[in-house]
Parts: sequence; structure tokens; C-alpha cells
Amino acid sequence: MKLVTVAITAASLMFGAQAMADQALAQKSACMACHQVDKKVVGPAFKDVAAKYKGDKAAEAKLIEKVKKGGSGVWGPVPMPPNSPQVKDEDIKSLVHWVLSLK
Repeated sequence: MKLVTVAITAASLMFGAQAMADQALAQKSACMACHQVDKKVVGPAFKDVAAKYKGDKAAEAKLIEKVKKGGSGVWGPVPMPPNSPQVKDEDIKSLVHWVLSLK
């Protein structure tokens, strides 16, 4: 029983640290200038993005492309500028994965 508790605690810390690391990556990549985790700023809240694409198997690929190339019309008239090449592809993938994991 004690081993199970230790394993659960370790997993919680690991996932919590990953979430903080990905939010830090979002800040470093200037995503937080237009987005927040739980409220709309210029762009939608990241949690709203996660809710909109929940269950969509193609969401990750769609959003990676949108972050790289920019886009408009899905969340209103304000366009999102392209984020490539200033944000590395692997960072974009990590950010999108993190956003989609939010509840």
C-alpha cells in the first residue's frame, strides 16, 4: 500500500512539473501575450481550445499547423500571426500537446 502511495505521489509531481514547464515554454514563446490558461485575452483561453477540440483525433496536427502558419476566423476576426521560425517545431508540438491536455 505504501508503494502505491509513493508511486501516485511521484506521478503527480512529475505531471505537475511537466505542466509548469509547458506553461513556462508558452511564456517564453510569447503565447501568453495573447492567451491565458483560463481566460480570453486577445485569443481564446487555452482551456477553451482544449474543450473545443476534445475528442478530435486530428486536433493536434491541425493546431500545430495553425500555430506554425497562423490563421483566423475560428475564434473571431483577430488573426493569430505565424509562430515559425521563431518557435521551434518541437516546442510547438509540446505546446499544442500541453494545451490539449488542459481540463
